[in-house]
Amino acid sequence: MERWSGRVALVTGASVGIGAGLCRALVQHGMVVIGCARSVEKIRAIAEEDAVKAAPGKLVAIKCDLTQESEILSMFDEIRRTFGRLDVCINNAGLSHNTPLLTGKPSDWKNMLDVNIMALCICTQQSVKLMLEKGIHDGFIIHISSLPQDAPLEIETWSFLWGHRIENLTGMMGINFYSGTKFMVRALTEGLRRELKALNSHIRISSVSPGMVTTEFLGNFLKDDSTRKASDFYDSIETLQPKDIADSVLYILSVPLHVEVHDIIIRPYGQTM
Repeated sequence: MERWSGRVALVTGASVGIGAGLCRALVQHGMVVIGCARSVEKIRAIAEEDAVKAAPGKLVAIKCDLTQESEILSMFDEIRRTFGRLDVCINNAGLSHNTPLLTGKPSDWKNMLDVNIMALCICTQQSVKLMLEKGIHDGFIIHISSLPQDAPLEIETWSFLWGHRIENLTGMMGINFYSGTKFMVRALTEGLRRELKALNSHIRISSVSPGMVTTEFLGNFLKDDSTRKASDFYDSIETLQPKDIADSVLYILSVPLHVEVHDIIIRPYGQTM
C-alpha cells in the first residue's frame, strides 16, 4: 500500500456503512480521500474522529446528489481544481426500495437505476477521463456490488442472503429490481474492462460482492414492513462488518501491477447460496 500514500481516492456514499469504513481505512494508508454524499455532516464527523485525525492521510467531504448528473460533473470539476488528479474511484453508493416488479412504483425503480447504475457509470467515465488526462495509468475503479447478482432470483432462494430459512418471504420479492441492477453492474464491469484494454490503458477495474453486512441498508429496505426488523436478520448470523469490506478493497489496491482482481465474493461464515 506504500505506493498509494499521498494519492487521491473518491468514495461515493461515504457517510455511513461500507463507505464510511472505506474512508477510515484509506486514510490510514496515507491517501487523500474524497467522501461524497447528499449530506456531508456525517463525513465531516468521521474526519474529526481521533484515529482519522491522527492518520497520515486526509478525509475531505464533498456534497453531491448522485441522482443529478450536473452535481456529479460539478464534483469532478471540484476534484480537478482542488486536487489536480484522481487515482482511485470506489463506486460504493447504492440503494434498494422494497418494490416488487408487479406492484412496485416506477419512480422507485428509476431511483435505483439513477444511483446504482447511472451514477456508477458517470463517476467511472469521469474518473477514467481524469486519470488519462493526468497520465495516471495505474489507477483503479472499484465497484462495491452485492451477492444478489450471482444468485437465482426465485424468492425461495432468499435463504442464500440471510443464511437461514425466512418464513413468509412474500415481502422479500421487493428485492428483485435491486438484484437486476447488480446483474447490470457485473455486465458493465466486464464491458469497461474491454474498453480499457482497447485503449492500452493499465487502469484496472475490480468489484467486491459482499454478503450480509451490518449497515443501514437492510433497515432502510424494511422500513415500511411492520412484520420484520433488520435486527431479526442480524441476530441470526454473525454478519460482516464494514471493515471486512474495506480490507478486501485494500487487498485489491495492494496487488502487484501485473495482477488484476476481477471480483472478490465475501460472505460471513454460515451464509450459503
